[in-house]
Amino acid sequence: MDIGDTAPAFDLPTDTGTNASLAKLAGKKVVLYFYPKDDTPGCTTEAIAFTGLKADFAAADTVVIGVSKDSVAAHAKFRKKHDLDVELAADPDGSVVEAYGAWVEKSMYGKKYMGIDRATFLIGRDGKIAAVWRKVKVPGHAAAVLKAAQDLG
Repeated sequence: MDIGDTAPAFDLPTDTGTNASLAKLAGKKVVLYFYPKDDTPGCTTEAIAFTGLKADFAAADTVVIGVSKDSVAAHAKFRKKHDLDVELAADPDGSVVEAYGAWVEKSMYGKKYMGIDRATFLIGRDGKIAAVWRKVKVPGHAAAVLKAAQDLG
């Protein structure tokens, strides 16, 4: 996925009992951030950072949705444990993760495996990709995404 591409459609269940759907969010800006696993250090820090800026994202008419392959039940536990206030969408079959190119080969201690690339996509009101962050480093990331959403108008 590159800037200017039409964002792939998604309709995923969330732990709040609703579905996160690009079609339902038409006309709004959407931050779709992919993260590897609920309740791990980097993913927790990232979710807390987006939660802390939720009011600012709302003021910028932007919805934030975190996506991982974890189950809805795991998301609910993660939300409760860390008092999270962003949508957490479950993509257990990885179809949306793959559609956005966030399912990638990784390497740890010389072993190669497939996993979720910590990546974020800002989708404009027109349904097109407005900004992309790949191999995200968590510190300062949520604020950078907020600035891009505000600048998008």
